[in-house]
Amino acid sequence: MSSRREHNPDLEAIEIKLLLEGVYLHYGYDFREYAPASLKRRIGDLLRDEKVDSVSQLQDRILHDAACFERFVIALTVNVTAMFRDPSFYLALRTKVVPLLKTYPFVRIWHAGCSSGEEVYSTAIVLTEEGIYDRCRIYATDLNEAVLRRAREGIYSLEFMQGYVANYVKAGGRAAFSEYYAADNDSAIFRSSLRRNVVFSQHNLVTDRSFNEFNLILCRNVLIYFNQDLQNRVHHLLYESLAKFGVLGLGHKETISYTPYESKYEALEEGEKLYRRIA
Repeated sequence: MSSRREHNPDLEAIEIKLLLEGVYLHYGYDFREYAPASLKRRIGDLLRDEKVDSVSQLQDRILHDAACFERFVIALTVNVTAMFRDPSFYLALRTKVVPLLKTYPFVRIWHAGCSSGEEVYSTAIVLTEEGIYDRCRIYATDLNEAVLRRAREGIYSLEFMQGYVANYVKAGGRAAFSEYYAADNDSAIFRSSLRRNVVFSQHNLVTDRSFNEFNLILCRNVLIYFNQDLQNRVHHLLYESLAKFGVLGLGHKETISYTPYESKYEALEEGEKLYRRIA
């Protein structure tokens, strides 16, 4: 890294602001209210990966090279996920939420920020085992088109399956996990039946609006990367997208406390960040 970045943090902050503004104006992707510390770290990693010495040089490349822009989006959008991530959450989903969903003739579910789809397939497995998948429609959305392509394919590395089996069992799984995928060399190819009621689509939580009314919204481990103002705006989007008595699921480090919508929900399973809309 050059001494310019090390000795001029104020100048670097200006460069990052200009980069994010340029990306918004040219591509329409708005990262301007992402948490600053996370942004700075990820942009620093991209500087090394792209072998450029300054954020200004990176900006020039991103604005003129669509492939570089896609790498930028991948770098800034956090895609850490796993099948049945936080198994206790999926156990609570099975025992606390599914009985409520069973009272509806048709169920709409939104996986907001679905990343590469592992948690979408996890939800589909739970719904299948509980006998209601046939009357569900899952809308799985993400900002990042590259990870959405992976999600649509439903093909994951076989080396992760042992860990996923352990998660599945802790989440109350009722079958042999291997029944849900076919092994092919080093890949696990998940059954197409698990995604027959899934619509994968690009959606930007920062700039796009509500597109339906849902009985269940899962937006886990996304809000932690936004600043407080942006978190509140996304909470507004989630609230207006959720049917009355619908359920909102957040990540373990996320909360509706201290937001304008705190009084609009009751805790369905507080420890697992599952909230039911009551107003």
